[in-house]
Amino acid sequence: MSARKQQLLKSHRRSKRLFLIAFLIALLAAGFWLGWWLVPVLLVLAWVAHEAWFADHLFYRPTDDYQYHFPAGTPCQAVSLSAGIVHLNEPLAPGETLILELEVKATWLVRWLDPYVELGDDRQDFERGVKGRRFLNLSGQAAALGQNALTLRGRHCTLSGTGTLWVMSNPDYARQRIMVIAPHADDAELAAFGLYSRSEDACIVTLTQGEIEAEDYQRLGLNQAQAARLKGRLRSWDSLAIPLWGGVPLSQCVQLGYYCLQLPAMADEPGKAFGSRESGENDVRSVRQHNPVSLPGDVDGLPTWTNLVADVQSLLEHFRPEVVVTPHPELDPHSDHVASTRAVMEAISASAWKPATLLMYANHLHDNDRWPMGPAGGGVALPPAIEPLPADRLWSPVLSADLQLDKAMALAMEHDLQGPLGFKRQLRRGIQQVFAGRRWPVSGSNEFFRKAVRRHELFWVRDLSD
Repeated sequence: MSARKQQLLKSHRRSKRLFLIAFLIALLAAGFWLGWWLVPVLLVLAWVAHEAWFADHLFYRPTDDYQYHFPAGTPCQAVSLSAGIVHLNEPLAPGETLILELEVKATWLVRWLDPYVELGDDRQDFERGVKGRRFLNLSGQAAALGQNALTLRGRHCTLSGTGTLWVMSNPDYARQRIMVIAPHADDAELAAFGLYSRSEDACIVTLTQGEIEAEDYQRLGLNQAQAARLKGRLRSWDSLAIPLWGGVPLSQCVQLGYYCLQLPAMADEPGKAFGSRESGENDVRSVRQHNPVSLPGDVDGLPTWTNLVADVQSLLEHFRPEVVVTPHPELDPHSDHVASTRAVMEAISASAWKPATLLMYANHLHDNDRWPMGPAGGGVALPPAIEPLPADRLWSPVLSADLQLDKAMALAMEHDLQGPLGFKRQLRRGIQQVFAGRRWPVSGSNEFFRKAVRRHELFWVRDLSD
């Protein structure tokens, strides 16, 4: 955890303790002066208010500016906002990924309703209490923007009268050979279903079985180890079968079978085997029987970092991808995701085949567990970046309504995203729907159906040939 986040967490806990002390004093005073029957009523009302308006987890202040820098020479121009229209000061530079940098400030409804911006027929949401520099995604709106016809209106927030439009140009990477690295089954679909389903030559490599946290399977009468083995088999099957929904055949899908949350430990001790924390297994070959190619790790089946890097190197040389899609190591904090990209970079360094481009994605965030904020189907504004990231180019392809539906159905097939919400989460959603106006998609109850099924997919681009 960064020093900034530690400081903010200490401040948050201190403020929470002070609030609780003041609230308890107020409760005792209300009970003494107005009657003790009022105390449980006030407790219930306070809990409802917390669930409706104060339950979001932000490890930054909504008043912090987002810190983004783009590569030197990236075309940009000042724009003005007048009467709800974005006005360009010069012709639009060529490029498909359009990012508008401007100031957003929440109105007095800050704590009660989510602030959002309407961009033509799109919507992009921000944090309650937002007051600072933000980055809207205008990709797909070039025609209206170039004609000075793109409407831009803040709801429960106000927008600065000027901004900076950044224009980034990329090839359509779906037309190149791509390899999607998925630390777990479902990561490929969450991050890149739209991309790989448009590609004529895509392969998907899943690094782990995804066997841990299998408590739900114990209802079948299984002990912890049996439940974990069953979950690992099911999610391994998901990683091979579900891509077919996006047009990727089994011959282009590989399951490596390493174990969840063990990749960082493997990286620290490359020659040591790290078996599953829950299933009792220590041989990755248990889920490799359907792989289309033989791999170095098949020889002994040991879950070691040395085998993992050798497996990825072998796959690079077999599939010869021009583009590798992998988690963003600075933005996505999941330890397996960070380690996955580390393995990819080590494999590329050792490989005889060198891909030209890295496309990086973030399925999780350090600072905000609701990003992308707002309802499903909306656009994807840039995520919080309170500490500056490397100055990468962005690529944000647009997903049609039909492709979004196909992506939602792909997620619905994932065993880990199935099943109803627990009672507490259902209750919280009901409270937020009534009092805060939030909505969730009917395609699935898991939060990823809201976060991942969007107008855009978003990738950070690094050229490896430089």
